[in-house]
Amino acid sequence: MRVLVVGSGGREHALCWALAASPLLTKLYCAPGNPGIGELAECVKIGTTDIAELVAFAQEHAIDLVVPGPEAPLSAGIADAMEDAAIACCGPTRDAARLESSKSFTKQICDEAGIPTAAWERFEDAEAARAFVQRRGTPLVVKADGLAAGKGVVVATTEDEALAAIDAFMEEGTLGEAGRAVVIEECLLGEEVSVFALCDGTNAIPLGAAQDHKRVGDGDTGPNTGGMGAYSPVPALSPEAEQTVMDRVIRPALEAMAARGTPFRGILFAGLMLTAEGIKLIEFNVRFGDPECQVLLPRLKSDLLAALLAACDGELAQFDLRWHDTAALAVVLAARGYPAAPERGSAIRGLGAASAVPGALVFHAGTALDPAGQLVAAGGRVLTVCGTGADLHAARAAAYAAVDRIDWPEGFCRRDIGWRALGG
Repeated sequence: MRVLVVGSGGREHALCWALAASPLLTKLYCAPGNPGIGELAECVKIGTTDIAELVAFAQEHAIDLVVPGPEAPLSAGIADAMEDAAIACCGPTRDAARLESSKSFTKQICDEAGIPTAAWERFEDAEAARAFVQRRGTPLVVKADGLAAGKGVVVATTEDEALAAIDAFMEEGTLGEAGRAVVIEECLLGEEVSVFALCDGTNAIPLGAAQDHKRVGDGDTGPNTGGMGAYSPVPALSPEAEQTVMDRVIRPALEAMAARGTPFRGILFAGLMLTAEGIKLIEFNVRFGDPECQVLLPRLKSDLLAALLAACDGELAQFDLRWHDTAALAVVLAARGYPAAPERGSAIRGLGAASAVPGALVFHAGTALDPAGQLVAAGGRVLTVCGTGADLHAARAAAYAAVDRIDWPEGFCRRDIGWRALGG
């Protein structure tokens, strides 16, 4: 089969790595890809939201399956366009992708389907939002209603923080159209976990759980980021609790979407809080997380390509996945200045030595080759270094052993990934 992966980050590198191992694969492309992906697939210079160009490429190169990585092409309608061209695409339509592109839409689905979530209100008027904060009090969570690349959520512990977020999103337009409307909700307390499912519109099968580390600094300090590391499995989420997520969150959402005439196909990502009152949904995403994808796929024993095809064909009721009895832990290496103003252009060396560590995998994200062919930093989150092992202790040891072999003085990482599960 001929497959086109869309994206250029660590998640897409992990997808290409897993797909490249499939005996069903005959040719792998990635648009636009990165230097690491280029070792596995043929990279093509097409942007992730250049939908017409992606469709034309897929038609010209007889692509059998398109696998979108990030949310932007899904929200831009890549699945709709590929369907119109009779090309299979493992991802939701634009309407179904509203589960991620609109926070208020997700809340409406929760209300319709009885999915447990935080109490919420939506505002298009900044003055009304400010009045709500002053009336309700803090802590509160202020969320941009639209897509904001992981930067549209502020957990406000004081009234001043909540008001500042409203001003930034709604008045100053720091997030553009994404922040013109906001959702303000109660602040849930507990441990956060991500659960993933592969869906075919009617059926869903679990893809595992992971725990992300959003804050930029050790001890969960500093601003939120797209994710500084992750691990899987999650000891805090028992198999029984994971089944509860499937029964009370994932499947009710699928039923609600199907009832609306917009069945959901692809990866459904439930961001959850394990509260004293039980599991509550924080948000849905409509694709693999990054860096969660990088710790889930190394644990997958089954053929990923066959699973994605089954989702496209509506055959998941007869499909099952097998998993390695191992753990995985990923550490993100970011460029100095991230997340505010990451520095670009610094040379990165030692990836061969890092990859030689037993149990280690290095996934590229924000990398590029300079005119001399030297690998350089070209983004905020630049590399994801993943360790696998018999348990989380072994996985973390492998990950940090590989990190320490990378020669990149201008990069940094958190040194406490996995602290919740491993106690520091």
